[in-house]
Amino acid sequence: MRDKIQQVFNAVWREQNGTKPPVLESGTLLLDTGLDSLGFAIIVTRLDDELGYDPFTIAENAIYPQTFGEFAAFYEKYRPAS
Repeated sequence: MRDKIQQVFNAVWREQNGTKPPVLESGTLLLDTGLDSLGFAIIVTRLDDELGYDPFTIAENAIYPQTFGEFAAFYEKYRPAS
């Protein structure tokens, strides 16, 4: 899951910035990545298209991941059973 999210992040980063994306560690603050809210909206939309679900609509309680690790764990937690 982390690899898929990293791939989508990297693609969006390159499209918006035209440079090499930053390395994302578990503790990397999303606000420090250099992407704005539109960039993250694009990531969530693409992940929904590629994974077939959006955890932000599945979760009963609103959550706002602060770090890349929390973001990836949120997607993992709400991954539909195969």
